[in-house]
Order: sequence, then C-alpha cells, then structure tokens
Amino acid sequence: MSKKMLIAIDVDNEQLETLKAVGDVEITIKNQNTLESADVADKNIIVGNIAPKLLKDCKALEFLQLNSAGFDNYVGVLDPKIKLCTAVGSFSPAVGEHMLAMTFSLIRHFPEYRDKQNAKDWSDCGKIISVEKSTIAVLGLGDIGSSYAQKVKALGAKKVIGVRRNLKKKPAYVDELYTLADLDKVLPQCDIVAMVLPSSKETVNLINKKTLAMMKKGAYLINVGRGDAINQDDLLEALRSGQLGGAACDVMTPEPLPKDNPLWEQKNFLLTPHVGGWFFLKETVDRIVNIAARNVYAYLHDGELINVAEH
Repeated sequence: MSKKMLIAIDVDNEQLETLKAVGDVEITIKNQNTLESADVADKNIIVGNIAPKLLKDCKALEFLQLNSAGFDNYVGVLDPKIKLCTAVGSFSPAVGEHMLAMTFSLIRHFPEYRDKQNAKDWSDCGKIISVEKSTIAVLGLGDIGSSYAQKVKALGAKKVIGVRRNLKKKPAYVDELYTLADLDKVLPQCDIVAMVLPSSKETVNLINKKTLAMMKKGAYLINVGRGDAINQDDLLEALRSGQLGGAACDVMTPEPLPKDNPLWEQKNFLLTPHVGGWFFLKETVDRIVNIAARNVYAYLHDGELINVAEH
C-alpha cells in the first residue's frame, strides 16, 4: 500500500518531478501557511515546516522532513516515534553571501551613505576597515558559518577564529578554534564578530553588556542565527556609545521588530527582515528538495537518513 505524502513547500515542475521519483507515494501539494487539520490527518510523510499546533492532528504521520536547518519548534512537541530530519546544507549559499554583504555594508558605511543620498548630502563618513588583514570570529561553525568563514579567509582575513560546541578537527579555513566558554579570549581580538548560533540555554543573551565590553572598541557585530542571542537594549547602548562601530542583524526578538523600537532609527545599525535564508534563491529550494527526495527514498526503502534531528 502506497504512502501518502504532503509537500508543504512551493516547488516548480522540475523540483516536483524530483520528489515524485522517490517511489510509490500518493502526493498532495499545499502551502504550509494554508494547511488545516484535514490536510495533515492522513499523511504518512510531510515535507515542509508545518505549524507545530497541527501536529496533534497528524494521526498517521511517520516521517517529517523540514525545510529549515533549525528544528527547535518541534522539540518536545513531535511524537518521539516520528522520524524528523532537517534541511541542513541548503542555506549556506544564500546566507553566507547575505553575511558577506552585511560585512561590506557595515565596514564601508553603506547604510549611512544611503541616508546621505536620501538627504542629498555629499559628505563622507570617515575611516573604514578592510576584511583583508582583519581578525574575524564566526560564532557557530555549522554549514552556514563555515561558508562565511571560507569566504572571508579567501578574501584575505588575517585570522579567522571559529567558535563551536566542540574542538574536533580544526578546518583548514579556520586559524583558531574555541568553544563558547572562551569568548573572553576571542572577542577582544576581533574586528568583526559574525553569529550563526541556534537558540539554546547557552546562547540566549550571549551578547550582552559584559560581552560587548570585551569587544575591541569600534568592532562590528553581525547576527543571522537567532535574535535571542543578543540583548537588544545592550546592543543599542553599545552602538550609541561607539563601543561597536556598527551591527547588522537578520534576526530579532520579537519578529517583526516593534515599530517603536529605537534600533529602527539607529544610524550604524543595518536590519533585514529575516530574509537571509528564505526561499528567494532557487538554489536553496533545489537543495531542500534534493535532501527531501533522498531522505524520503531512504525512508521508503529502509535506507540511511541524513540530517536526523533528535527531538
């Protein structure tokens, strides 16, 4: 008897054919934002990030393949008997380049120059730094963080410091490797600190008044991981005081950022609305579909799953 599979992401014809080729499955397609209880009740396999509140209605679900790298919304909510896999490996081209664009925008004062252009103000913003010969820390050395680290290393960074949970074999594109417990050794060295951390009890408010004070005066901070990794009040104070030369965030707490939050108008702060890793780049969706197809095929044929998430 064939399995029933729901595809809850938007796919083009080529991507759909890739998913159809997995085996004997009865496919339904519906966008995850419009799903209702009846859409998920009889599905054995779901590809896409369905709302956790719908999981109680997934009476037949056996395997959930997410379209995201993160899975924290499903921990403790999804039945432990259900296989869960993520889309780790899909987002590094899009988010890695987003981080690089943020880096250059900050150190070249592009947000301020846009303000000057709007005001028809032909004046400069003063001194800059270069990626070349800078010391850059990457907090979170997974797929995305590694992509960014490789890019800045290739651009001539003097030192690239990786920070991750363990000190297993150091990648060639990283000069030094530390854990989060060693931030007091890492932050004072850095011209640029880039964050790609998941949300956990160790990372909430990791960047606060104390850790910001450890940073080199005038350094730059980038965050594309989780908004709760930064205390936003302390960030604003560091930007206003000049402790930070600038900051760029693609993630905030809450999202969207309330309209009365003063960070909106902070001149040396660059904000994008959580778009770094969305589906705007076709390559991202291609990668998600290829991971999903491989995993669904493996699930149907008792093969080995990749990106398995313990939940």
